[in-house]
Amino acid sequence: MRHIKRRKLIAAALSVVMSIGLPAYAQGISKPITIVVPYAAGGTNDNFARLLADGVGKELGRHVIVENKPGANGIIGASSVARARPDGTTFLLGGSGPVSLNILLRPSLPYGFDSFDSVAMLFDGPLTITVPTSLDVNSIDELVAYGKKSGQPLLYGTMGPGSVSDLYGRTVSKTFGVPLTAVAYKNNNSALMDLMAGRGDMNYATPIPMIQNAKNLKALALSTEKRSPHFPNIPSVVELGYPQLKTSYWTALLAPKGTPAAIINDVAAAAMKTVRAKAFQQVLIDNGQIEKAGGPQVLDAQLQADREHWGKVINENKIVIN
Repeated sequence: MRHIKRRKLIAAALSVVMSIGLPAYAQGISKPITIVVPYAAGGTNDNFARLLADGVGKELGRHVIVENKPGANGIIGASSVARARPDGTTFLLGGSGPVSLNILLRPSLPYGFDSFDSVAMLFDGPLTITVPTSLDVNSIDELVAYGKKSGQPLLYGTMGPGSVSDLYGRTVSKTFGVPLTAVAYKNNNSALMDLMAGRGDMNYATPIPMIQNAKNLKALALSTEKRSPHFPNIPSVVELGYPQLKTSYWTALLAPKGTPAAIINDVAAAAMKTVRAKAFQQVLIDNGQIEKAGGPQVLDAQLQADREHWGKVINENKIVIN
């Protein structure tokens, strides 16, 4: 009996030592995976996250939960992931605003590009150059002519200083040689309501609201290289001769810096397979998004492109947000 007790004690001690010696990611394998969404529950990004969590969970055979941490233009959620243990249990459903634009615009931000490891690019979406039908403008050429004749800046809705819509408006103004003035709104629905009521001249929202409100709104161009097969009647900015206006806003998965490559690769593969599934593809189409599934290298390239593209716009306009 004494020998049996001794063997049990030794086995227990070895178990404790091995547990202490295991890397953090190995201890976390059995824990649920959390996808942090830096937006409130019930929105488009939240819906995408829950579909993604369901697919990734099935692919990996693990429980995947979605945690909403909205606020401060995505900073609260992104900061929490940047501070999280890199054990492969925490990921950020990040995008152009919470990651690239915040980092490029805010020098006092508690995280930077080097706070995250790229996991997977998921999808992106085009912007539109849209006017109210009451403006009686039917093409980009007509819009430019109208802007130059009006004698006052045209008003365009944004989601606030430094948002994609704000920065895009500055690029449009420079490209067309037409003065524009940004008007900040809490959400795009409010901006579109004002636009349809004639209390604005332009908007850069996604195509879906334009199609749904075709009686009151007209999309003059998509910020894409080619026409979208889903919106064949809307010309692309490149075909119209404005390649500098080509842009999009993306959505991707990121992890805390130092997350093991093996886990990143597994999660990336599961995420890409989920996004490429027919059911997810249909949800993307319904929301005006475009599948762009790719691994860490694809997301790394997107982040570098953001530094070059948006960084130039921000520097040229001397925009700093504290």
